[in-house]
Amino acid sequence: MVSGWGRAILLQLAHPAVAAGVRDHSSFRGSLLSTYQRLHSTVGAMLSLTFGDTEEMIAAAAGINAIHDRVRGRVAPPVKLRPATGEEGGQYSAHDPDLQRWVHATLLDSIPLTFELLAGPLTTRERDRYCAEAAIMEPLLGMPAGWLPRDSTQLNDYMNEMLASGGLVVNDSSRALARAVLYPPRWYLAWPAFRALQLLTIGLLPPSIRQAYGFEWRDRDERAFARCAALVRASLRLLPSLARQWPIARRRELSFFRSQPDFTPCPQKAEDFGGLER
Repeated sequence: MVSGWGRAILLQLAHPAVAAGVRDHSSFRGSLLSTYQRLHSTVGAMLSLTFGDTEEMIAAAAGINAIHDRVRGRVAPPVKLRPATGEEGGQYSAHDPDLQRWVHATLLDSIPLTFELLAGPLTTRERDRYCAEAAIMEPLLGMPAGWLPRDSTQLNDYMNEMLASGGLVVNDSSRALARAVLYPPRWYLAWPAFRALQLLTIGLLPPSIRQAYGFEWRDRDERAFARCAALVRASLRLLPSLARQWPIARRRELSFFRSQPDFTPCPQKAEDFGGLER
């Protein structure tokens, strides 16, 4: 999941209004420690929204909305905030449904793409279910009903529309923030992790966006990308589920199995299902 976030973030920053909001209200350009702390808090919120119970989901959404209340300002010069209508604007807000949909869609597009590269293929039905379940963000973040893509076809149509609309403009703020994401201060102290992040993020970007950011992508980069993906795939096969899954995800899985009428404890399957088998 985290491996797909780099691509999603750079796609988000390709929208000038998102880049302005992050530039004005985020600590993206902090130290390596602040980068880790920011990642830790973001992961915590996303896990609560994905695997938490109702109270945890509402609390995480309330925290996000509280942050969004402060994220507003002006974009200079005015940009196409709503490319489909050609409407321009000089102001941005993190509560803008159009910006929320773009941020949401970049994650919906990037995480399954990265999963298929590193873990295994997904069926159309699985992709559609992923989109449908993620739409729970609409009421939690105050978006209009039916605002988010409900299946992979709607998602693909929306992503293609945005990429062709002219509303995505990689500017100097976008490039500076992208560099802060991929190359934070002293990133080389965690070289293996950041090198993998750099290759996966840049390699999976749409070519037009990659070029707009000014990233060179040569044959040797493509070979390094393939080697990195192969290494991660091989590593995942060797890791037990305890190392591959978030603890909150295992708890949600156990809760699901316990709710089934035919559930039976099975110690032999502990490494696969946390000690439970349906």
